[in-house]
Amino acid sequence: MKRALDLGVNFFDTANLYSNGRSEEIVGELLKNQRDNVVIATKVRLKVGEGPNKEGLSRYHILQQVRESLKRLQTDRIDLYQIHRWDYATPIEETLLALNDLVRQGTVGYIGASSMWAWQFAKSLFVSDHFGIARFVSMQNHYNLCYREEEREMIPLCGDQGVGLIPWSPLARGFLTGRYKRGKTPSSSRYKTDKYFAERFFRPEDFDVVERAEEVAKEKGVTTAQIALAWLLHKGVNAPIIGATKVEHLEDAVGALEIQLSDDEMKRLEEPYKIHRILGHS
Repeated sequence: MKRALDLGVNFFDTANLYSNGRSEEIVGELLKNQRDNVVIATKVRLKVGEGPNKEGLSRYHILQQVRESLKRLQTDRIDLYQIHRWDYATPIEETLLALNDLVRQGTVGYIGASSMWAWQFAKSLFVSDHFGIARFVSMQNHYNLCYREEEREMIPLCGDQGVGLIPWSPLARGFLTGRYKRGKTPSSSRYKTDKYFAERFFRPEDFDVVERAEEVAKEKGVTTAQIALAWLLHKGVNAPIIGATKVEHLEDAVGALEIQLSDDEMKRLEEPYKIHRILGHS
Protein backbone atom coordinates (compact mmCIF):
# COMPACT_ATOMS: atom_id res chain seq x y z
CA MET A 1 0.00 0.00 0.00
CA LYS A 2 2.92 2.33 0.58
CA ARG A 3 4.02 1.78 -3.00
CA ALA A 4 0.46 2.43 -4.15
CA LEU A 5 0.49 5.79 -2.40
CA ASP A 6 3.87 6.61 -3.93
CA LEU A 7 2.41 5.87 -7.37
CA GLY A 8 -0.49 8.24 -6.78
CA VAL A 9 -3.17 5.68 -5.96
CA ASN A 10 -5.69 7.28 -3.62
CA PHE A 11 -8.77 5.01 -3.77
CA PHE A 12 -8.84 1.90 -1.57
CA ASP A 13 -11.71 -0.58 -1.57
CA THR A 14 -12.41 -3.27 1.01
CA ALA A 15 -15.39 -4.91 2.77
CA ASN A 16 -16.45 -5.94 6.25
CA LEU A 17 -16.41 -9.57 5.11
CA TYR A 18 -12.90 -9.77 3.66
CA SER A 19 -10.68 -11.97 5.83
CA ASN A 20 -13.25 -11.71 8.62
CA GLY A 21 -12.62 -7.99 9.01
CA ARG A 22 -8.85 -8.21 8.94
CA SER A 23 -8.73 -6.45 5.56
CA GLU A 24 -10.39 -3.37 7.02
CA GLU A 25 -7.98 -3.44 9.96
CA ILE A 26 -4.96 -3.46 7.65
CA VAL A 27 -6.37 -0.67 5.49
CA GLY A 28 -7.10 1.40 8.57
CA GLU A 29 -3.68 0.90 10.10
CA LEU A 30 -1.76 1.71 6.93
CA LEU A 31 -3.85 4.72 5.92
CA LYS A 32 -4.53 6.38 9.26
CA ASN A 33 -1.77 8.94 8.73
CA GLN A 34 -2.96 9.63 5.17
CA ARG A 35 -6.65 9.89 5.95
CA ASP A 36 -7.33 13.24 4.31
CA ASN A 37 -5.44 12.25 1.16
CA VAL A 38 -7.28 9.03 0.33
CA VAL A 39 -10.75 7.73 -0.42
CA ILE A 40 -11.76 4.68 1.62
CA ALA A 41 -14.58 2.48 0.38
CA THR A 42 -16.05 -0.54 2.13
CA LYS A 43 -19.16 -2.70 1.89
CA VAL A 44 -21.98 -4.31 3.84
CA ARG A 45 -24.47 -7.11 3.09
CA LEU A 46 -22.82 -10.54 3.17
CA LYS A 47 -22.81 -12.94 6.11
CA VAL A 48 -20.38 -12.09 8.91
CA GLY A 49 -21.63 -14.46 11.60
CA GLU A 50 -24.46 -16.72 12.73
CA GLY A 51 -28.00 -15.49 13.25
CA PRO A 52 -30.57 -13.47 11.27
CA ASN A 53 -28.97 -10.11 12.07
CA LYS A 54 -25.49 -11.08 10.87
CA GLU A 55 -26.17 -10.49 7.18
CA GLY A 56 -28.40 -8.53 4.84
CA LEU A 57 -29.36 -4.91 4.39
CA SER A 58 -31.79 -4.35 7.25
CA ARG A 59 -31.48 -1.12 9.18
CA TYR A 60 -30.22 -3.04 12.21
CA HIS A 61 -27.47 -4.82 10.32
CA ILE A 62 -26.31 -1.72 8.44
CA LEU A 63 -26.06 0.43 11.58
CA GLN A 64 -24.34 -2.33 13.53
CA GLN A 65 -21.85 -3.09 10.78
CA VAL A 66 -20.94 0.50 10.02
CA ARG A 67 -19.87 0.91 13.65
CA GLU A 68 -17.67 -2.17 13.37
CA SER A 69 -16.15 -1.01 10.08
CA LEU A 70 -15.36 2.45 11.46
CA LYS A 71 -13.60 0.85 14.42
CA ARG A 72 -11.52 -1.46 12.24
CA LEU A 73 -10.68 1.30 9.77
CA GLN A 74 -9.65 3.65 12.60
CA THR A 75 -11.60 6.52 11.08
CA ASP A 76 -14.62 8.68 11.84
CA ARG A 77 -16.06 8.41 8.35
CA ILE A 78 -16.34 6.10 5.35
CA ASP A 79 -16.05 7.95 2.07
CA LEU A 80 -18.00 5.41 0.01
CA TYR A 81 -20.25 2.86 1.71
CA GLN A 82 -21.50 0.19 -0.69
CA ILE A 83 -24.12 -2.53 -0.56
CA HIS A 84 -22.27 -5.71 -1.54
CA ARG A 85 -25.26 -7.40 -3.20
CA TRP A 86 -29.03 -7.04 -3.37
CA ASP A 87 -31.00 -8.23 -0.34
CA TYR A 88 -34.21 -9.97 -1.39
CA ALA A 89 -35.38 -10.19 2.23
CA THR A 90 -35.32 -6.45 2.97
CA PRO A 91 -37.31 -3.69 1.22
CA ILE A 92 -34.92 -1.38 -0.62
CA GLU A 93 -36.73 1.55 1.01
CA GLU A 94 -35.55 0.40 4.45
CA THR A 95 -31.99 0.00 3.19
CA LEU A 96 -31.82 3.39 1.51
CA LEU A 97 -33.38 5.25 4.45
CA ALA A 98 -30.79 3.71 6.78
CA LEU A 99 -27.96 4.64 4.43
CA ASN A 100 -29.36 8.15 4.09
CA ASP A 101 -29.26 8.57 7.87
CA LEU A 102 -25.56 7.68 7.80
CA VAL A 103 -24.93 10.29 5.11
CA ARG A 104 -26.83 12.96 7.06
CA GLN A 105 -24.84 12.11 10.20
CA GLY A 106 -21.56 12.51 8.34
CA THR A 107 -20.60 8.91 9.10
CA VAL A 108 -20.70 8.14 5.38
CA GLY A 109 -19.83 10.50 2.54
CA TYR A 110 -21.52 8.74 -0.36
CA ILE A 111 -23.28 5.45 -0.99
CA GLY A 112 -22.64 2.94 -3.76
CA ALA A 113 -23.79 -0.46 -4.97
CA SER A 114 -22.26 -3.63 -6.34
CA SER A 115 -23.40 -6.34 -8.75
CA MET A 116 -27.16 -6.64 -9.21
CA TRP A 117 -29.71 -6.67 -12.02
CA ALA A 118 -30.23 -3.38 -13.84
CA TRP A 119 -33.91 -3.29 -12.85
CA GLN A 120 -32.89 -3.49 -9.19
CA PHE A 121 -30.46 -0.62 -9.56
CA ALA A 122 -33.03 1.44 -11.48
CA LYS A 123 -35.57 0.78 -8.71
CA SER A 124 -33.04 1.91 -6.10
CA LEU A 125 -32.40 5.18 -7.90
CA PHE A 126 -36.15 5.76 -8.29
CA VAL A 127 -36.76 5.18 -4.57
CA SER A 128 -34.01 7.64 -3.63
CA ASP A 129 -35.40 10.28 -5.96
CA HIS A 130 -38.96 9.65 -4.76
CA PHE A 131 -38.01 10.20 -1.11
CA GLY A 132 -35.46 12.91 -1.83
CA ILE A 133 -32.68 10.98 -0.10
CA ALA A 134 -29.10 9.96 -0.89
CA ARG A 135 -28.78 7.93 -4.08
CA PHE A 136 -26.10 5.53 -5.21
CA VAL A 137 -23.22 7.35 -6.90
CA SER A 138 -21.21 4.30 -7.98
CA MET A 139 -21.64 0.80 -9.34
CA GLN A 140 -19.00 -1.83 -8.61
CA ASN A 141 -19.99 -4.38 -11.22
CA HIS A 142 -18.37 -7.37 -12.92
CA TYR A 143 -16.83 -6.02 -16.12
CA ASN A 144 -13.75 -6.90 -18.12
CA LEU A 145 -12.64 -7.75 -21.64
CA CYS A 146 -13.77 -11.38 -21.17
CA TYR A 147 -17.09 -10.51 -19.51
CA ARG A 148 -19.02 -7.69 -21.18
CA GLU A 149 -22.64 -8.58 -20.42
CA GLU A 150 -22.94 -5.40 -18.33
CA GLU A 151 -22.83 -3.41 -21.58
CA ARG A 152 -26.39 -4.53 -22.35
CA GLU A 153 -28.26 -2.71 -19.56
CA MET A 154 -26.26 -1.74 -16.47
CA ILE A 155 -23.59 0.40 -18.08
CA PRO A 156 -26.03 2.41 -20.25
CA LEU A 157 -28.19 2.93 -17.15
CA CYS A 158 -25.22 4.20 -15.15
CA GLY A 159 -24.21 6.52 -17.98
CA ASP A 160 -27.71 7.97 -18.18
CA GLN A 161 -27.92 8.46 -14.41
CA GLY A 162 -24.43 9.87 -13.87
CA VAL A 163 -23.28 6.89 -11.83
CA GLY A 164 -19.55 6.13 -11.72
CA LEU A 165 -18.20 2.71 -12.72
CA ILE A 166 -15.63 0.97 -10.50
CA PRO A 167 -15.69 -2.64 -11.76
CA TRP A 168 -14.32 -5.60 -9.85
CA SER A 169 -12.25 -8.36 -11.45
CA PRO A 170 -10.96 -6.14 -14.28
CA LEU A 171 -8.41 -8.83 -15.17
CA ALA A 172 -10.88 -11.73 -14.81
CA ARG A 173 -9.07 -13.00 -11.71
CA GLY A 174 -5.74 -12.98 -13.55
CA PHE A 175 -7.01 -14.72 -16.68
CA LEU A 176 -6.44 -11.54 -18.71
CA THR A 177 -2.77 -11.37 -17.76
CA GLY A 178 -2.10 -14.09 -20.32
CA ARG A 179 -0.50 -16.45 -17.81
CA TYR A 180 -2.98 -19.24 -18.58
CA LYS A 181 -2.53 -20.96 -21.93
CA ARG A 182 -5.01 -22.78 -24.11
CA GLY A 183 -4.86 -26.57 -23.73
CA LYS A 184 -2.73 -26.51 -20.59
CA THR A 185 -4.08 -27.36 -17.14
CA PRO A 186 -3.28 -24.42 -14.83
CA SER A 187 -1.11 -25.15 -11.81
CA SER A 188 -1.84 -21.94 -9.89
CA SER A 189 -3.34 -22.09 -6.41
CA ARG A 190 -6.15 -19.79 -7.54
CA TYR A 191 -7.26 -22.25 -10.22
CA LYS A 192 -7.23 -25.08 -7.68
CA THR A 193 -9.06 -23.26 -4.89
CA ASP A 194 -11.29 -20.70 -6.65
CA LYS A 195 -14.26 -22.60 -8.08
CA TYR A 196 -15.74 -19.43 -9.56
CA PHE A 197 -12.56 -18.76 -11.51
CA ALA A 198 -11.93 -22.34 -12.61
CA GLU A 199 -15.44 -22.88 -13.99
CA ARG A 200 -16.12 -19.59 -15.72
CA PHE A 201 -13.08 -18.23 -17.51
CA PHE A 202 -11.61 -21.10 -19.48
CA ARG A 203 -13.92 -21.40 -22.47
CA PRO A 204 -12.25 -21.57 -25.92
CA GLU A 205 -13.81 -18.20 -26.77
CA ASP A 206 -12.28 -16.68 -23.62
CA PHE A 207 -8.85 -17.74 -24.83
CA ASP A 208 -9.67 -16.07 -28.17
CA VAL A 209 -10.06 -12.78 -26.30
CA VAL A 210 -6.84 -13.19 -24.33
CA GLU A 211 -4.83 -14.13 -27.39
CA ARG A 212 -6.10 -11.05 -29.22
CA ALA A 213 -5.06 -8.91 -26.25
CA GLU A 214 -1.64 -10.57 -26.35
CA GLU A 215 -1.30 -9.63 -30.04
CA VAL A 216 -2.07 -5.98 -29.37
CA ALA A 217 0.21 -5.94 -26.32
CA LYS A 218 3.11 -7.32 -28.34
CA GLU A 219 2.60 -4.69 -31.05
CA LYS A 220 2.63 -1.88 -28.48
CA GLY A 221 5.44 -3.27 -26.34
CA VAL A 222 3.36 -3.52 -23.16
CA THR A 223 1.90 -6.33 -21.07
CA THR A 224 -1.36 -8.14 -21.75
CA ALA A 225 -2.71 -7.01 -18.38
CA GLN A 226 -2.00 -3.39 -19.28
CA ILE A 227 -3.95 -3.76 -22.51
CA ALA A 228 -6.92 -5.25 -20.65
CA LEU A 229 -6.90 -2.38 -18.14
CA ALA A 230 -6.37 0.26 -20.82
CA TRP A 231 -9.38 -1.12 -22.68
CA LEU A 232 -11.52 -0.67 -19.56
CA LEU A 233 -10.31 2.89 -19.08
CA HIS A 234 -11.23 3.66 -22.69
CA LYS A 235 -14.76 2.40 -21.96
CA GLY A 236 -15.49 5.17 -19.47
CA VAL A 237 -14.60 3.28 -16.30
CA ASN A 238 -13.65 5.59 -13.41
CA ALA A 239 -11.42 3.23 -11.44
CA PRO A 240 -10.97 -0.53 -11.96
CA ILE A 241 -10.71 -2.37 -8.63
CA ILE A 242 -7.48 -4.36 -8.88
CA GLY A 243 -6.32 -6.90 -6.30
CA ALA A 244 -2.55 -6.76 -6.66
CA THR A 245 -0.65 -9.36 -4.63
CA LYS A 246 2.82 -8.16 -5.63
CA VAL A 247 4.37 -4.71 -6.00
CA GLU A 248 5.25 -5.41 -9.63
CA HIS A 249 1.60 -6.21 -10.38
CA LEU A 250 0.62 -2.84 -8.96
CA GLU A 251 3.27 -1.00 -10.95
CA ASP A 252 2.20 -2.80 -14.10
CA ALA A 253 -1.44 -1.82 -13.52
CA VAL A 254 -0.65 1.85 -12.97
CA GLY A 255 1.32 1.81 -16.21
CA ALA A 256 -1.94 1.15 -18.07
CA LEU A 257 -2.91 4.79 -17.48
CA GLU A 258 -0.36 5.87 -20.08
CA ILE A 259 -1.56 3.55 -22.84
CA GLN A 260 -3.62 4.98 -25.68
CA LEU A 261 -5.72 2.64 -27.82
CA SER A 262 -6.93 3.63 -31.26
CA ASP A 263 -10.49 2.98 -32.45
CA ASP A 264 -9.13 0.17 -34.61
CA GLU A 265 -7.32 -1.41 -31.66
CA MET A 266 -10.48 -1.23 -29.56
CA LYS A 267 -12.46 -2.97 -32.31
CA ARG A 268 -9.81 -5.67 -32.64
CA LEU A 269 -9.86 -6.32 -28.89
CA GLU A 270 -13.64 -6.57 -28.80
CA GLU A 271 -14.16 -8.62 -31.96
CA PRO A 272 -13.54 -12.15 -30.49
CA TYR A 273 -16.03 -11.74 -27.62
CA LYS A 274 -18.89 -14.23 -27.35
CA ILE A 275 -21.95 -14.04 -25.12
CA HIS A 276 -21.39 -15.13 -21.50
CA ARG A 277 -23.94 -16.40 -19.03
CA ILE A 278 -24.53 -13.86 -16.28
CA LEU A 279 -21.81 -14.00 -13.62
CA GLY A 280 -21.43 -12.22 -10.30
CA HIS A 281 -24.94 -11.15 -9.28
CA SER A 282 -25.28 -13.61 -6.40
